Amino acid sequence: MARIVQKYGGTSVGSVERIKHVASRVEQSVKEGHELIVVVSAMGKSTDELVSLANQITGTPSKREMDMLLSTGEQVTISLLTMALHECGIEAVSLTGWQAGMVTEASHGNARISSINNERVEAELAKGKVVIVAGFQGISENSEITTLGRGGSDTTAVALAASLKASRCDIYTDVTGVFTTDPRYVKKARKLHSISYDEMLEMANLGAGVLHPRAVEFAKNYKVPLMVASSMEEVCGTLIEEEVSMEQNLVVRGIAFENDVTKVTVRGLPNRIDTLPKLFTKLSENQVNVDIIIQNQYDDEHVNISFSITQSSLKETLVVLEKSKDNLQFADVSFEEGLAKVSIIGSGMVSNPGVAAKMFEVLAQNDVFVKMVSTSEIKVSVVVKEVDMVLAVEMLHEHFQLAGEVREVVTV
Repeated sequence: MARIVQKYGGTSVGSVERIKHVASRVEQSVKEGHELIVVVSAMGKSTDELVSLANQITGTPSKREMDMLLSTGEQVTISLLTMALHECGIEAVSLTGWQAGMVTEASHGNARISSINNERVEAELAKGKVVIVAGFQGISENSEITTLGRGGSDTTAVALAASLKASRCDIYTDVTGVFTTDPRYVKKARKLHSISYDEMLEMANLGAGVLHPRAVEFAKNYKVPLMVASSMEEVCGTLIEEEVSMEQNLVVRGIAFENDVTKVTVRGLPNRIDTLPKLFTKLSENQVNVDIIIQNQYDDEHVNISFSITQSSLKETLVVLEKSKDNLQFADVSFEEGLAKVSIIGSGMVSNPGVAAKMFEVLAQNDVFVKMVSTSEIKVSVVVKEVDMVLAVEMLHEHFQLAGEVREVVTV
């Protein structure tokens, strides 16, 4: 008998019929002898509906009251799933995040888990019950309800798996696993049977939406094996682990991409040692998240600095820079919208020189102009025009031979 944490996303529990389907899957796992903790998200689009209700009351709801409101979505799901399990003759109990001992920092809207008290969950498991836990939520040390932000239910599931020393954590979603790239854009994308924590963390950070980076980081830090699989189809998913056991021949294992990127250039900054810290500290103080950074020196006394941000951050960025112009002493600011970031990821890149050169060559052969570049040991990211994004992904996917059949299968 294994102790397993299962997580079902909003699409998987989006209707009564789907909740009953999840109950049947849980029932099967119980019959196989497993000890189960099940984490669920709010049903379908219910979180969006709750946000809409708040916006009909006020355009500036307090973060505390938003957490109080949004946390109710998962409570609906845990109750209904527990009822469905009772109908199947399965002993089960529903617990909110705070009942399950999920203690977070005192921050609303995007709180981080600080500790987990396992006492209640362990007690219910000892009674032979399936424990159904509301994802996305917790309670601060001063007894305030908090939510964990985007991907919070994934984070809840992995954190519980680590704390409860589960054999693995299964993330059930509306896709069959982790693909070499987004199959909605690239028809030849295929499912990977295994991928390392580091590769998955890079893919999640660079635009792959199948898992939240914080959940992958938790899994990596506590060595929790993750399985991403479909809640609708009975097929093998993708195993995320420390060392990849299959497909070792792949230098590049996946391609991630994201649009709505904007390049901002600050010209004529003083060529001084404190210029970079002053500029980026000012941006960070105003919650502007900067990605790729390029510095160019055009004379002995001045430099130009370019950086990429999300399109939604542009207005705030320009306001911050204008207010800080006298302090930063720059000449002017320009920006370029309509950009996208395309990234190749693979642990094999560490021991295979020339991968970046091949990437640039493929892009050049297809008339895709590279505007910015960022690299690490296992990834290369480029900023290109948004209209070239899909073409770039398709050409790179083909060049690095990511399409085709996989001969080996990982089973757990």
